[in-house]
Amino acid sequence: MARTPTTPLPLDRKRILDWVEQVATFFVEQYGLPPITGRILGWLMICDPPEQSPAEIAAAIGASRASLTTNTRLLIASGLVHRFTRAGGRTAYYRIDDDMWEKVTRRRIASLASFSEITKDAITLLGADNPRAARVRSAHEYFEWMAKLLSCAPARRLGPRRNR
Repeated sequence: MARTPTTPLPLDRKRILDWVEQVATFFVEQYGLPPITGRILGWLMICDPPEQSPAEIAAAIGASRASLTTNTRLLIASGLVHRFTRAGGRTAYYRIDDDMWEKVTRRRIASLASFSEITKDAITLLGADNPRAARVRSAHEYFEWMAKLLSCAPARRLGPRRNR
């Protein structure tokens, strides 16, 4: 039987797990997160179905349930993953929405703006011309510039498969 262009190719489990490990390595090296956190994130980015129970995630990435619980809490708190249950069920499921990266990035932009308020307070405390305020002034100017630049960026439009 000939494969049609719309029929997906079967995915090799080893290649998928190698990619998940690449994600884990990236988050270890760039953000200092534990490898398990990056593996969870990588798995949830590529898994099918897109929502997974703790047992499914643990089996897929070879993690203990205890480690999984601790690290999914970290991912939930950071806004990268969300947890939900299905009506009438007790099992928790985790997923990453298609627009998750934009949501997290926009929250970080808002964080930059709020930190610029803290640096503004330090400049007032020390005095704008005080040499001790130079580092704070530099940080303040940078955070204000970055927040203004990024807050003007229009929201990205996702296609019809947008998850909520």
